Amino acid sequence: MADLISKSGIPTVNLTDIYGDQGLPSIWNDHEAIGQLAADHLLQRGLKRFAFCGFTNHQWSEARYRGFQNHLRPHDADILFHSSDWAQARRTGWEAQQAKMVQWLLELPKPIGVLACNDFRGQHLLEACRVAQISVPDQVAVIGVDNDQVICDFCQPSLSSVIPAAERIGFEAARMLDQLMRSEPLAEQHVKIPPLGIAARQSTDVMTIDDADVVAALKIIRERACAGLSVADILREVPIARSSLERRFRQSVGRSPQAEIRNVQIKRAQQLLRETDLPLSQIATLTGFKHSEYFSVVFKRETSQTPGQYRGSLP
Repeated sequence: MADLISKSGIPTVNLTDIYGDQGLPSIWNDHEAIGQLAADHLLQRGLKRFAFCGFTNHQWSEARYRGFQNHLRPHDADILFHSSDWAQARRTGWEAQQAKMVQWLLELPKPIGVLACNDFRGQHLLEACRVAQISVPDQVAVIGVDNDQVICDFCQPSLSSVIPAAERIGFEAARMLDQLMRSEPLAEQHVKIPPLGIAARQSTDVMTIDDADVVAALKIIRERACAGLSVADILREVPIARSSLERRFRQSVGRSPQAEIRNVQIKRAQQLLRETDLPLSQIATLTGFKHSEYFSVVFKRETSQTPGQYRGSLP
């Protein structure tokens, strides 16, 4: 198709970055910059082991891996790698590939940070972690790419993701096409657009912890803090004395189990205030508070703002 378009002389801008340079003017994401940004995000969380999970025969996936690898090279980090065929997964369902991913995840040293080449691959990783009973993010922290809010928010836990400059790519492609249609010379034939930043969610809200009981408690808190979880509920599943859990939790996390429950509730409330128009009463219910008035009191105590002030201060 690229050869036919080139021969036709029809003004064309290539946005398809699966195959690399096809001899047509192009506007692409800066995939290496995406990989670098994801690596920096995981480094900032204190992680020292890293892995990449991609799709074979996709140039954009390979470029994201290169950027990830290059940014981590000065840190003497070995990067473990896994990939599979996207076309086959779409034909047969990715479940056919799940067993291999589960085995790969079980063999990874932990804790570890993993860059998924996009949010679909991130969703696959989180599902495989659930099957393998691997705690996310405490054992495996996962970040995707594209910030597809439907995928990211419906993942369990919610998926952190690199935010590409999709709107700018569309604008620059339209401008380049207009220049070609006017037979104006292009300043650049191939333009790469850097990402906007990171949408940090629960899947990389990690603390590097070696205490297995604390990791188990954190997993329970991350999964059920917004469902009315109490410390007594945790102790029914992590069979140690309450005083021991409190002491070890403070040593590893820097706060009590109850404070961590509250921390997860407030972070979820902030996300809902940022990303939805839900009323405060509904946000209170969704974050585990029985009464919206008490929710407002706790939110202000933890953030120094009321929920309404927080929402009003957002750009």
